[in-house]
Amino acid sequence: MASTSLPKTYKALVAHDYGQPPSVDTLPLPEPSTGSAIVQILATLSDKSNQDILQPRNPYFSNPTPFTPGTSGIGRIVATGPDAASLKLGQLVLIEPFVRARDNPDAQILAGLFSGPTPADWTLAGEGLWRDGCFAEYKRVALENCYPLDEEVLLGQLKYDIADLAFLAKHLVAFGGFKAINLRPGETVIVAPATGVYSGAAVEVASALGARVIAVGRSQEALAKLAEHIPRVHPVTLTGDAQKDAEVLKPFGKIDAYIDFTPRELESPTYLNSAIGALRTGGRVALMGFAYGNVSAPYAQMVLKSLTIQAKYMYEREDVKEVIALAERGLLPLGAKAGHQVLGKFKLEEWEQAFTLSNEKSKWGQDVVLIPN
Repeated sequence: MASTSLPKTYKALVAHDYGQPPSVDTLPLPEPSTGSAIVQILATLSDKSNQDILQPRNPYFSNPTPFTPGTSGIGRIVATGPDAASLKLGQLVLIEPFVRARDNPDAQILAGLFSGPTPADWTLAGEGLWRDGCFAEYKRVALENCYPLDEEVLLGQLKYDIADLAFLAKHLVAFGGFKAINLRPGETVIVAPATGVYSGAAVEVASALGARVIAVGRSQEALAKLAEHIPRVHPVTLTGDAQKDAEVLKPFGKIDAYIDFTPRELESPTYLNSAIGALRTGGRVALMGFAYGNVSAPYAQMVLKSLTIQAKYMYEREDVKEVIALAERGLLPLGAKAGHQVLGKFKLEEWEQAFTLSNEKSKWGQDVVLIPN
């Protein structure tokens, strides 16, 4: 089903090749094929990952070109395929980018960012069906990647702005990690490093789940901001000395879990050993960073403590619904209520300003938003 007022064409930011600037192109509006919906994009975040398309192609994590960047977004359903059973025209939805093949869940891509390294991943990203992201006026989305939002509650009762809702996609990643290690209310969890976009979202999610959060990092100012706006957060500034930092964590007593968000550019994180050293016997570790190299860890200590080490990539579909429920119940604050500031709202044609600003301000609480429509 489609609205009769839909345009024949739409504008999208298109990356024609890696290492080259993208362009705003006019494209024919796609038809809502079986298993899909057409969504009008209202808000989408710009973050540091957008810079990847301006760099040479990564042979393992890249997309077939051309493609539209921009992973997740908030939009309205304007057309649905013939098999849509519940999505309705005009419905406000969260678009999440983790696309898995229906006949092979091992084939996975992040729409608007990259496909994986296997031939099955590249097949899923091929033909332009799912690889395009949200830096566009409209987007064809797999039905299972559209999640309804309670507009009356979120925009009416809780008085959020559309742009506030866009950050929900960052919370999804953290929630997937906590779900994998079964974080429970009342437990104590270390988040390190805690001041990035995804790790800061992890601090928010852990608090919303009722945990005590030890937020670890090197910037006292950024950590203090987290503690100011989010309940049950205890900032800990590290020195870079693994042994000294482990001592700093001991006064917190029994620590149940640790979630790691080591970025790809950091090869030897000292806080990894410090955090593992501070865990109780039977503690759990979720690895969710993207460090490209090998990292060292205290093997014998992990064995003696019977630690559970769980690597986790992204999240499960049920996790998305649970995060949305946390937000709709007011348990997971968004926007200014959580300490976030929208640094700028940009049109598609202003993509370069948005990319530059989000690259410079790639920290928690500093959001850059594209408004395609």
